[in-house]
Amino acid sequence: MKITRFEDSDAWKAARELQKIVYEATKGDAFKEDYDLRRQMRRAAGSSMSNIAEGFDSGSDAEFRRFLRIARRSATEVQSHLYVAIDQNYIGQSAFDRIYEKALDVKRLIGGFLRYLGEKRKRA
Repeated sequence: MKITRFEDSDAWKAARELQKIVYEATKGDAFKEDYDLRRQMRRAAGSSMSNIAEGFDSGSDAEFRRFLRIARRSATEVQSHLYVAIDQNYIGQSAFDRIYEKALDVKRLIGGFLRYLGEKRKRA
């Protein structure tokens, strides 16, 4: 299946799900006292989703790859923030695991996209 819109990308769909579960996890009372962490987690998850979309319309494979690498790093940032959240007892282990695994999924899918774009360039 050819991807004609960013919404068709499995990487973007997974990043959207990551954004959703990060928002759900950070709605709790524990995060109300730590506005900065809540904001950073939400921004990192949103950055992953947004950079995939923005890169899709960037105009070149090289530029798209740059945006995908930023998106992947943003998913890693979410994972790092999770350690602060669990260490401060803002989330439990199951929420940590769910979000961490979804971020891994996003990173895997972005990696596949990057490999595809690299191979496409080599064939041209």
